[in-house]
Formats: sequence, structure tokens, C-alpha cells
Amino acid sequence: MLLTLTAIFTLYVLIKLYVNVMQIGFINSAKVKEPHLMNQEEYIKAGQYAVAKEKLAMVTTFVEYGLFLVWIGGGIVYLQSLFNDSNLATLYIVLSYILINSLLMLPLDIYEKFIMDKKFGFHKSSLALYVKDTLIGTLLTIIIGGVIIFVIDKIIVSSELWWLWSFSFIFGVIILINMFFPTIRAMFFDKLSPLEDEELKGEIQALMDKTGFVSSGVFVSDASKRDARLNAYFGGLGKSKRVVLFDTLLEKLSKKELLSVLGHELGHFAHGDIYKNIAMVGGMLFAMFALFGNLDEKFYLDLGLAQNSSSIMILFLIFMSLLSFVMMPVMGLVSRHNEFEADKTGSELGSSEDLISALKKLVTENKSFPLSHPLHIFFYYTHPPVMERIKELGGDVHANSDESLKAEAPSI
Repeated sequence: MLLTLTAIFTLYVLIKLYVNVMQIGFINSAKVKEPHLMNQEEYIKAGQYAVAKEKLAMVTTFVEYGLFLVWIGGGIVYLQSLFNDSNLATLYIVLSYILINSLLMLPLDIYEKFIMDKKFGFHKSSLALYVKDTLIGTLLTIIIGGVIIFVIDKIIVSSELWWLWSFSFIFGVIILINMFFPTIRAMFFDKLSPLEDEELKGEIQALMDKTGFVSSGVFVSDASKRDARLNAYFGGLGKSKRVVLFDTLLEKLSKKELLSVLGHELGHFAHGDIYKNIAMVGGMLFAMFALFGNLDEKFYLDLGLAQNSSSIMILFLIFMSLLSFVMMPVMGLVSRHNEFEADKTGSELGSSEDLISALKKLVTENKSFPLSHPLHIFFYYTHPPVMERIKELGGDVHANSDESLKAEAPSI
């Protein structure tokens, strides 16, 4: 069984690395050709950033693979031996697993933010702010993660259908997180201030009224103190919904372009895409819980493990990335369809010209290289290629080849 699982995970890693290599080769070839949607200098820089991200992704995959071999090859057993005498053994074991992985991945996160992103003009956070964010994030992981681990442990030891009740509990937690995410983020990370531009606020409210979107307010996030990327989101569910605009977005987009971006987001609301996405995540989690809930005890014994709460949870976490990777193409296909529909609604609420202009600015400001390898699109794209979106909106992409239709649009 150990050899079988190692072979499966190795295949997963090789596929990921192959996609990375193909993407790097594709971008290196494309970035020296005719530019699309940006000038030559911006185009080359966006290509360099895309290649840098792929190289970092490859290193991350190697680290993930190394951790898999360590944990599956005896690390789990060793960790369990440290806490087996404790009444809260499962809590300590699983939390230790999570924190050890986070600690070992920390150097890559530091490199990404303070070297790679800073080089390309994105990272703005000070070291002190980064340390503060990391400590708060770790503390939240311990508190929230600890509660989740404790509850699931109790469910596992008390019911044969533990996988079904555990899924129900986790799915409920996901819904709560979606409801209160803007509030939690404002409490611990970004500072949210009410939008002061009354004219813009009125135009945003008029857009929301057209789709029946009821919000608890329109807020501006001071995201620029950490990152220069442009973004906006509608957070929360029910009466807790908020419209949050990054200050970088307000700085770079005109009012009409900004309204077109919000019109797109309102299109997601009008089509119920938030609930569809939650349902898709729920379906994926249900499949994973059902799989792990019906594994025979021999599966664990072959790995040298007891079929207990800590073994089940750690193996679930180890293989979650693999199962997510397998399911991502289907979820991406649905998501890309939803993005087209949201674009259509956004253009109806405003104008297609403004949305096209906003997309072009977002591509340039976020240094989103506007070409990609088909395999990368298949496995990773949640948004349609930007040229396809512009073309669907009636814009002129000035493309001379089919390759130019393979660029992921900005995440709006």
C-alpha cells in the first residue's frame, strides 16, 4: 500500500512539474514576440514575473513531495509517539503536523513576498507588519484549527458514520467563514473605511439596486500597505454582505471602469455563483470524506498506522491537494462559464467598452502575462482567457494567432 500511495503521489507531482515546465517554455518563447494588451516593456516584465512564479511553484512542489515522503515514511508514527499519553493526543498531533508544515513552507513565503513580489513592484509590507500578520495568522490557525480538530475527533470516536457528520460540520464552518470573512479580515488584517466619495457610493448603490443586492455598506481596504495589486470583492452572505474596494483599485481605475468591475461582480450575485461555488466545494469535500470514511482498517495497518482520529485527519490533509488537483479541471470549467455570464451582466449594467478597458488595465497593473499553455489553462484557470473575454464583449484583441486566445483574465 505504501508503494502504491507513493506511486500515485509521485505521478501527481510529475504532472504538476510537467505543466510548470511547459508553461515556462511557452512564456519564454512568447514574451519575445509581438506583445498583446500592453507595450513591449510591460509585456516582457509580465512574462518574467509569470516565469518566476512557475519556478517558485516547482520548488514548492518539490518541498511538498519531500514532506509527503517524510510523513508517510514514518513521520506520522513518530509524531503520534510523542503525544500518545496525552488526553488531547489527537489535537496535539494534528496541530503539530499543520504547524510543522507551515514553518517549513515559511521560507518560500518570505522569498515570494520580500524578493520576488518586491522585485516586480507588488510587495509593500514592512518586515514588522509581515511578522505581525504571520503571528496573527498562526494564532487563528491554532484557535480555529484546534476547535475543528477537537470536534472532528469527538465525532470520529462516537459514530460509525463519522465521515458524514464530519463533512456536515466542516461544510457548516465553510459557510460561516464565507459569512464573516470581511469582518474577520477587518479585525485582524486590512483596515476597512466607509467609502467617502458620495457620488461613487450612490452609483454603486444604484447598480446594487438593479440586481437586488443588499449590502451592509461599501468599504475601502488599505490593501496598498501590503500589496500593489488591484482587487475588489463582495464578501459575506445574507445580511453580512459587504462591498470592499482595494484602495489600489480606486487609484488606478476610472469611475466607469470601477463600476464595470462591480457590475461583473454583481453578475455573479445575480446568477447565484457564490452559492454554486460553495456547492461545488461541498461536493468535493463530500467525495473526499466519503472516500476516507470507507477505507478498510487494513489500509492504515499497511502504512504502519492505527485507524484512529489523528491518522485519518493527517492522511486527509496530505492527500487533499492531490484530490483537489484532480477535481480542479471540472471546477475550472464551470467557473469559466460563470465568468462569461458575469461579464454579460456587467456589460448590461454598464457598458462593454468600460469593462474591456478595465480588463486591459487590470492585466497591465497586475502584470498578468496574457498568454498561457493549454495544459496550464486546463488545470489551473478559473477565469476565461482574457482575450476570449474581450472578444466576447465585442472588443478588438488585435490577435494574429490562436495562441493569443490562451491568456487567463484578471480575477474579477
